[in-house]
Amino acid sequence: MPAPGKSAGISSKAVPDDRETLEHWSRATSRSGRWRQVLRIRGKLLVWKLVLFVTYGLKRGLDVLLSGFALLAASPVLIVTILLIKLEDGGPIFFRQMRVGYRGRLFGMYKFRSMVVNAEEVRRRLEAANEMAGGVIFKMKNDPRVTRVGRFIRKYSIDEFPQFWNVLIGDMSIVGPRPSLPGEVEQYSTEDRQRLLAKPGITGLWQVSGRSEIDFRGQVRLDIEYIRSRSVWTDVKLLLRTVPAVLLGKGAY
Repeated sequence: MPAPGKSAGISSKAVPDDRETLEHWSRATSRSGRWRQVLRIRGKLLVWKLVLFVTYGLKRGLDVLLSGFALLAASPVLIVTILLIKLEDGGPIFFRQMRVGYRGRLFGMYKFRSMVVNAEEVRRRLEAANEMAGGVIFKMKNDPRVTRVGRFIRKYSIDEFPQFWNVLIGDMSIVGPRPSLPGEVEQYSTEDRQRLLAKPGITGLWQVSGRSEIDFRGQVRLDIEYIRSRSVWTDVKLLLRTVPAVLLGKGAY
C-alpha cells in the first residue's frame, strides 16, 4: 500500500503543491502581460509617428504645389513690381533679411524692397517712435522709410511674394507663425519661444486676424494657438481666410 498522501509510482516532488502552481502561472502571466503592454505602447508610438509623417508630408506637398503655382500665376504682377521698384529710385529690387526659423535655424527671407535703401540706418533714429506695444517689434503706421511703390505693395502684401521661393526651398511654409528677427528672439520669454516649434509662414492666424493692428503679445498668443491645433484642414481654412484679408488690405502698413 502506498503511503498516505502519495500516488503509487509517483514521487511527491513530481506533484507541485497549489502554492508552487500559482507562483508559476503568476510569473508566466506577468511576463506575457509585460510583453503585451510593451507591444501595445510600441504600436501606439508607431501609429503616432505614421500620422505625423503623413501630416507633415501632406503639408510639405501642399507648400510645394501652391508656392510653385503662385510664382507662376503671379509672374505678370511680379514683373510689373520689379519695374516699378527699379524706376522709383534705381535701388535693389529684393530685400534679403536674416530671420529665425524652425527650432532657431537662421535663414535669409526674401521680400520686394518697399523701403528706402538705408532703411536700417534710419530705423535706429526712429526707435523712440515705435508704435508697437511691447517694444519687441518695430512698427509705424506712417513709416517715413516706406517708398510710394512700397506703400502700395505692402498694403496688398505683394512685397511678400518672393517668400514663395523660401517656401519652395523649404525654409518656410505657406501657413505658420510669423518669421522673427534674431534681435526679437533675443527678447523672447520662454513662452514666446514656442513660436519656433513650427516652420514660419507667409500667412497665419494672426495675419488674418488683424495683421499689424495686433500687438506683440496678441501675435504670440495666436501663433501658439495655431501650433497647438495645426492640421492640414486648419491650413486650408487659413488660406481661404487670407484671400479676403489681402484684398481688403486691413491692418497692413
